[in-house]
Amino acid sequence: MPTERELRAWQRQQEREAQRREMDEAAKLLRGSDKPPPPTKRQARKARRQLMPKVRLVGLKREMLRSALHSLSNNRLRSWLTMTGIIIGVAAVIVLVALGNGMKAHFNEQFSRLANQITITPTTGTAPGGGVAHDLTDRDVTALQDKKLAPDIASVSPSVAGTVTLTVGQNTDRASLVGATDNYLELTDRKIVAGSWLSSGAQTSKDREAVLGPQAVALLFGPRTNPDEVVGSVVRVDRSSFKITGILDSNGQNDNVVITPFEAARTYLVGSATGKVDQITLKSSDVATIDRAVNQASHILDDRHNIKAAANRDYNILTFTTLLNKSMQFINFLTQFIVAVAAISLIVGGIGVANIMLVSVTERTREIGIRKAVGATRRAVLQQFLSEAVILSGLGGTIGIILGVGLTLGGGHFLPNDPESDFPHPILSPGAVIVAFCVSLLIGVIAGGYPAYRAGRLRPIEALRFE
Repeated sequence: MPTERELRAWQRQQEREAQRREMDEAAKLLRGSDKPPPPTKRQARKARRQLMPKVRLVGLKREMLRSALHSLSNNRLRSWLTMTGIIIGVAAVIVLVALGNGMKAHFNEQFSRLANQITITPTTGTAPGGGVAHDLTDRDVTALQDKKLAPDIASVSPSVAGTVTLTVGQNTDRASLVGATDNYLELTDRKIVAGSWLSSGAQTSKDREAVLGPQAVALLFGPRTNPDEVVGSVVRVDRSSFKITGILDSNGQNDNVVITPFEAARTYLVGSATGKVDQITLKSSDVATIDRAVNQASHILDDRHNIKAAANRDYNILTFTTLLNKSMQFINFLTQFIVAVAAISLIVGGIGVANIMLVSVTERTREIGIRKAVGATRRAVLQQFLSEAVILSGLGGTIGIILGVGLTLGGGHFLPNDPESDFPHPILSPGAVIVAFCVSLLIGVIAGGYPAYRAGRLRPIEALRFE
């Protein structure tokens, strides 16, 4: 029997050897020459799950896709009829959004040049404050033309207006009269299609010259008259004869009009002993300075008319920016309304997809029972029918995109490329294409969700007994 002292010596030796082995293992780890320690059972299970071949999962997805395509191809006519609603809805949304974008661009192009225009008209009757309303006069025009007082007002054009009778032979017409200045065409953004504008110095000229609108020409000379043949003719305006020097283009708003020199209209037609002006048209130096130009014009007229408060002004100032913004809001609302109407066909298409998928579940009840009997899970059956619905709607969305883009590009190619055309060119929107396709896929998920859920809930025994 070893003594107690020998046992303690042996234990100390064993501890030293254990410490030496631990130090050797640590050194090996630092040198990188050791082998990793064997994994635990938990680590081994986790590694097996991570190293499970992904080919199996890909194979299952591929088999599901192949089965869905096979099921749809077996009922081709029914599948195409179901996709019709999706195709029409997606194509209609793309085309109508493109037309809306074209209308916006056409509107901006046609009317943006009028964005910095300002119109001043006198208040009819008594002034809002209860006093006597002052007329706009030549002195107001002169004050507005002063660059020191109104540095942001680029041009000023006074005009007189009225209603006159035009006579050519036996034909008569009641038309609007405008006594205009040299820059009238620039301010109103109109053009001469035949002949020429009034002679220079129209504001002070008393020459009996006239420019007619297209509707006045049609009423006096006939609807098929060549405008060039009208130039040089004489038209009787009330009791005075005027020579026609030019014909205006049509703007759809003020076509039945006769324009004469400013002073000629005063002298021969409307009369003006006090220098009265019916309207003053201003143009700011830029769209960004239109507010400053309005403020400058208001200060000048308030000072001249002795107006202390804005509520008592005896004149009205109208900027085209307000009208343009309201018109743009209306166009945006109209576009959104039309697109919403077109989107109804997408909803109808979704109802069609849901109906067909319910019929498909009913027809394939025994097939579902067999698949579940051989081990198919509820999730696998649900994914099967849901994938069929998504493929059906996605294929319809793809064909709808091709049709919508083709119609948009074809319409832009065959429509006349004329800036003055009344029908705008459609402008394709990539955002509308993406949204329409995503909505078609979403409709497939929603429309196929309940039929797929119903198929997944079927019990194998009940499904196999179904006839």
